[in-house]
Amino acid sequence: MERVSTRSVLKEALFYTKADNKVICELCPHRCSIREGAYGICKVRRNTGGRLFSENYGVLSAIHFDPVEKKPLYHFFPGKLILSLGSVGCNMKCKCCQNWQISQTGANDFPYRKSYVPEEIVEIALSRQNNIGVAYTYNEPTVWYEYMLDTARLVHEKGMKNAMVSNGYMSPEPLQELTGIIDGFNIDLKAFNDRFYRSQTGAKLEPVKETLKFLSQHNKHVEVTNLVIPSLNDSLGEFTEMIKWLAGELGNNTVLHLSRYHPMYKLEIQPTGNEILSKFYDEARRYLNYVYVGNTSIKNYQDTQCSGCGKTLIRRSGYTVECIGIDISGKCIHCGTKVIVRN
Repeated sequence: MERVSTRSVLKEALFYTKADNKVICELCPHRCSIREGAYGICKVRRNTGGRLFSENYGVLSAIHFDPVEKKPLYHFFPGKLILSLGSVGCNMKCKCCQNWQISQTGANDFPYRKSYVPEEIVEIALSRQNNIGVAYTYNEPTVWYEYMLDTARLVHEKGMKNAMVSNGYMSPEPLQELTGIIDGFNIDLKAFNDRFYRSQTGAKLEPVKETLKFLSQHNKHVEVTNLVIPSLNDSLGEFTEMIKWLAGELGNNTVLHLSRYHPMYKLEIQPTGNEILSKFYDEARRYLNYVYVGNTSIKNYQDTQCSGCGKTLIRRSGYTVECIGIDISGKCIHCGTKVIVRN
């Protein structure tokens, strides 16, 4: 079934307008003005003949069955598998990107690409027992929006689940299109100041906040990841401001993943110490019921305790998951509090 792709795949893009001799991409807040033959910031959307084309439709850099916890999603079908897809390109330029080999390249420049049509993805997803559906991840799914949309619709029609792991930098209209077919989101909230976003990602903070509010208002399952980087976004005061905002705008049951930074790509800052992660964990728990620490082995910081009665409901060790206090509907067996998505 797998086919090696020797060239990029063209698909006319959604969400763009024409202006003079350029096209304006309206997929994300960058709103790139792209001249003939040129690309947007993402490196995969090109003006050809006055029309905007996505060059990575069906072009995958990775396709794997992963534990859903790896996304990370801890309150979305824990213990299950999810078929995870990645393509190439990104609308951010994060200096610490762990997947920079696929995010900071174009479809024609990545040598290991594979080609799948959406129908093949659905067939693969259905082939594995314990698999709940498809996750769009590894690089930013926004920049392969058309392929994600077509695939997610077919997955949804088959009664399976869709999950999107994203930086949240998307315009409202395309985001609206996804709300009926994407079931779970993990959004990366990289910091809580615009200066960090501009200097470290080439983007802005406010559109990410708007995405989070939009998803919450549409009752989507949302988990948030914050990568803690020493000297760049490890101010306790700023962190507290972020946590208060999450609790106020999304609710205190918002799931937060604190992630330990390691030197990667263009950043050589030393790894995040466990002391600051523990401090941030304790601070976040003052306002949020469900906080986890990842990319480290701090004991018990991956377990789930019920917000109603405090009993441990899920134990985690790496990607080994033991559900000990959750019923089939996702409620605590001790007090009936709804904790996870399980149906």
